[in-house]
Formats: sequence, structure tokens, C-alpha cells
Amino acid sequence: MNNPQLDTDGRLRHLLSIEGLPKKILNQILDTAESFVGVAEREVKKVPLLRGKTVCNLFFENSTRTRTTFEIAAKRLSADVISLNVGTSSQSKGETILDTVDNLIAMHADMFVVRHSQSGAAHFIAKHVPDHIHVINAGDGRHSHPTQGLLDLFTIRKYKPELHNLRVAIVGDVLHSRVARSEIHALTTLGVPEVRVIAPKTLLPAQVEKLGVHVFHDIKAGLKDVDVVMMLRLQNERMNGAMLPSAQEYFKTYGLTQEKLSLAKPDAIVLHPGPMNRGVEIDSSVADGAQSVILPQVTYGIAIRMAVMAILSGGQPSASQGSTSQGTGS
Repeated sequence: MNNPQLDTDGRLRHLLSIEGLPKKILNQILDTAESFVGVAEREVKKVPLLRGKTVCNLFFENSTRTRTTFEIAAKRLSADVISLNVGTSSQSKGETILDTVDNLIAMHADMFVVRHSQSGAAHFIAKHVPDHIHVINAGDGRHSHPTQGLLDLFTIRKYKPELHNLRVAIVGDVLHSRVARSEIHALTTLGVPEVRVIAPKTLLPAQVEKLGVHVFHDIKAGLKDVDVVMMLRLQNERMNGAMLPSAQEYFKTYGLTQEKLSLAKPDAIVLHPGPMNRGVEIDSSVADGAQSVILPQVTYGIAIRMAVMAILSGGQPSASQGSTSQGTGS
């Protein structure tokens, strides 16, 4: 079956979902991102790989962090960047999503970064654009958020390079989280032997075990001896009805505290895709503690998004353009 994300030679054409991408492509993105980490430490934080290209950020749903890191990533690759505030654009006047895209193509756009509340929106646009234009999914509904999954995986690999020995726990609102789905597909594709999901039954998808994960409802049992703890934000805006008794009760049962974290391995790392609800999903002492790698996640997100754009445009950094910066464990 044809993978719409790959061209006829098996190279990345669009990044729409981690599901279905071969291990080789995931490693290519992670390895390319490694070469971009050092760019941020330079006096001039730019490489010329996308010079003359135009990247359009189409955010039909708000996201300050994702939008900003995509914009920074494109500018560091020397691209021209157009960030469309769709809420105040022609979309609000009745223009269709494809009309918006067609107008930008007529203005010689080369790449679209798309975030939308409807699952499949980026796939829909990718089917419509000409072959020379690339589409990156920056999050669609509950479906997928591939660059977030990749930057989380990159962060894990920096601190825990032996992926084949890891035990990873994903905690919280798995049901509504596109990040969780991308994360699970990325971890299992790259050979992480045990991925756990920890959540109340109301916040887990039906038959989630089919994704190859171990299900826990008791956080203390689920965190026992894990190497990585990935906390998820409660997606209140996507919940229908009362799926939880209260935020306070949720924190008491599933919020990550120092006491609960002590059940994981002593050198376990803690991630959170953000934005964090302190005192709901995670205690401030953990979020700001020695085992937290939440801020490095944001930094690595720029390198990952640079890597995806560079690969899609056919550019690869040379030794002089990118420099490798090795992380250290906490």
C-alpha cells in the first residue's frame, strides 16, 4: 500500500504521522536534528539550507509553543516565513481551507505547516498540493502530532541512548492526546521494549493494548522501575462531559509528585509536552527538579523541526553547517 508521506524512492515527502514511517526515516530525522543542536549556540544562528524557500504556518488552532518553534526553525534555515492568523483571515469570512492553500501556492509557497482541530486536515491538504510542495502536520485533532513525538524521542535518546533497554511510562489523558499516539508509534518503531500507559479508564482509548502498550490504572504500579516518565496535559477542551471528578482528585491519584517519582529508577527522566498544569498533572518540585528535562525538550524541538524541513526540501547539513552537540544525563 502506498504511503502518502513517501515519494516513489522512499524519501520523505510530507510528515503527516509517525504511524507507518519506517525506522530508517525516523533515525534519519533524529540524526539530522543532532547536527542542528549546535546552531543555537552560534553568534549567527543560521544555515542556508532553505534560502529562497517560503514556509507558511497555517494554524487553524492556537498553539504558541509549536507555532513559535516552527517559525524559529524555518528562520534558522534561512527560509522566508509567513505565519497566518487564520482566525482573522479569509477563513473567518467563509473561504475554504483549500482556497486558502491555493492562494498561498499562487504566491509560490514551498511548504505548509498545518495545525487543525480536525483529525486528517494535514492529510487532506497533502493530497491536494502539487508534488513540489511539502506538508508538515503540526497537530490534528486527537490524531497525531509527529514533530512532538519526534522531539520527545530525541530528548529521550539524548539522555538514555540505549533505547532497546528502556521502560517508558506515559501518564495521563491518553484518550484525547495526539502526542501520546505519536509517542507510542515512535517508541515501538525504534525498538523500545516496554511502553506503559497509566490513566483512569475514562481517559484511555478502547483497545489501547493493540498499540503494543501495557495498561496500568494504578500509577504506583505503573511507575515501578521505569526509565522515562512522560506526563500528558489534561485536554479539557476536548473532553465531553464529566470524565474526571475534579482536578484536585486527579492530582491526588495521577499527578506526578516526588513520592510517586521515587518508584521509578533513581536516574529516571521526566518529560511533559506542555503547556503544563502545575498541581494537576505534575508537582512544581518535579517539573523544576533535577530529573526534569522539560526545558531541553523545547530546545530540541527547534532542532527536530529544522531537521524535518531540511529533509523535506532535499537539503542535508554538511559538517560546516551543523555541529553535533552531545547531551548528558541527569
